[in-house]
Amino acid sequence: MIVKKTFYPKPDDVSHDWVLVDAKDQNLGRLASQIASLILGKHKPTFTPGVNMGDFVVVVNAEHVVVTGKKLDQKIYFRNTGYPSGLRQITLRDQLATKPERVIEHAVKGMLPHNRLGRRLRKKLKVYAGPEHPHQAQKPKPIDEVLP
Repeated sequence: MIVKKTFYPKPDDVSHDWVLVDAKDQNLGRLASQIASLILGKHKPTFTPGVNMGDFVVVVNAEHVVVTGKKLDQKIYFRNTGYPSGLRQITLRDQLATKPERVIEHAVKGMLPHNRLGRRLRKKLKVYAGPEHPHQAQKPKPIDEVLP
């Protein structure tokens, strides 16, 4: 009788690298799907759904992300303060002008699992509006070296 064993990675077997992504002149949706894939760990041969396998991702130049069509004026982000009549809305153009980091964070959030694992994975995303970031000590690799 042949018994086939299933591989399930242990926390000690998983290595979390740091990846640097430059968002300058990148399409928002395509960039977000690549980032979500990196955070989930789908680029690794030992990928296992439901396990925190992914890498930390540092995104720079978030203010220079590109969208197509009329999304700058038609896409609206909603949030609620929790008070009566506390619904706040802001267009993509205004959000990019004030807090461009939230645009990429929101797009990636929609592509991650909506459960406890997704909340833990969101902490692995670091987004910065300009070209500077405080993660030089982790020696992040460019995305070209990580993804084929």
